[in-house]
Amino acid sequence: MRPTDRRPTTVDAVRREAGAGGGPSAVSTQPDAGDGTQVEQPDERYPGWGGRAAYVDDDGDGSPRVRQVMRVVGPMMGVVWVVFLIQPWSVAWNSPPGPARTISLLAIAGLAASFAWVVLARVGPNRQHQDSQRFVALVLGGQLVLVGLSCLATQEHGLSGIVFVCVSGVFLLRDPRALLLAAVAAVVVVVVPRLVPGWETNDQLLISVILATVAVYGFTQLVRRNRQLRVAQAEVAALAVERERERIARDMHDVLGHSLTVIAIKAELAGKVFDLDPDRSRAEIAEVQALARTALADVRGMVTATREMTLAGELMGARHAFDAAGVEAEVPGTIDEVPADLRELFAWALREGTTNVLRHSAATRVRVTMTSDTLTVDDDGHGPAGTDAVPGNGLVGLTERARAARARVAVSASPLGGYRLLVTTKGAR
Repeated sequence: MRPTDRRPTTVDAVRREAGAGGGPSAVSTQPDAGDGTQVEQPDERYPGWGGRAAYVDDDGDGSPRVRQVMRVVGPMMGVVWVVFLIQPWSVAWNSPPGPARTISLLAIAGLAASFAWVVLARVGPNRQHQDSQRFVALVLGGQLVLVGLSCLATQEHGLSGIVFVCVSGVFLLRDPRALLLAAVAAVVVVVVPRLVPGWETNDQLLISVILATVAVYGFTQLVRRNRQLRVAQAEVAALAVERERERIARDMHDVLGHSLTVIAIKAELAGKVFDLDPDRSRAEIAEVQALARTALADVRGMVTATREMTLAGELMGARHAFDAAGVEAEVPGTIDEVPADLRELFAWALREGTTNVLRHSAATRVRVTMTSDTLTVDDDGHGPAGTDAVPGNGLVGLTERARAARARVAVSASPLGGYRLLVTTKGAR
């Protein structure tokens, strides 16, 4: 349509945060805000339109039932890891009574509690934001202190708690710094037993530190990448739904805008000649009925994407519309020189130009010219608005169609003194 003050609207999308995480042995499928990824949500004002509800099967892996189960099972399977602290606990329990024994037992219990807290409160759906570096350093530093205190009665056996520190680092840091922490821990495991008199070396613990850290880090990164992939797929699907919505809205505007304009003109004409020429009035009313049926069929075909736009049909419709409005029209009689790949675009352009002439220009004369690469609609009515005017929905839709066909749309003053609409492939291909 002619430039107006209205801009085409787009569909609002409500996003919620999604992230990665999980216990050492499993992960919750509930999206989390830890990595900042987001997923489209449906607009509640339009039930069934767009969002995940439009393209995600509720019975699939992302169903609420699965998420609810994994929200509980994932962290619990991570907490199960604390059973590996039974060995240093047993050593401390069987050590001679005294302050060292008490401190070691309390330190092992504290380490188990802190690890369980990390898994249950800072991983998966329970993590609402990225932890600060100061907070992470405080937690990991506290765990290292607990590991050191546990060694008072357990000696080298207490170093097994370093594995839990490294895994906690993976969950809290979620980046390659966790691997650096594991490297430092590996040095501690190798060096400290060799420096402290009476301690035995345990190189198997070195393997445990490396394997546990790398395995959990790789697993959490895989979960994150898979979730980001699902989010990307969801966004692509949401964009496809939005584009289909925009297509329907654009076609609805183009189809009904033209049809209702012609219907209004013919109904007005029928009213004017009702007393003077009843036969013509009845003929105009019959055409109004036929146009209404055609518009209804067009809308149905548009929604199902089966509607076909033909240039020959639009030429005939434009000729009848101009005649009914009393506009002197020069319309081509054939479409032979127009390539097949441009006929649909020219048909839409002719419909838009016809609607502009009938609805806005108040023209008495219109001229339609076509060549193999250009269609022009000139009228002698009101000229185009200022250069700062915002294109209407009709011109926006026509411009999108032209761009898809590697053509361009231009509006300017007409040699007839009014408005010119030009669609051409010159300078666009």
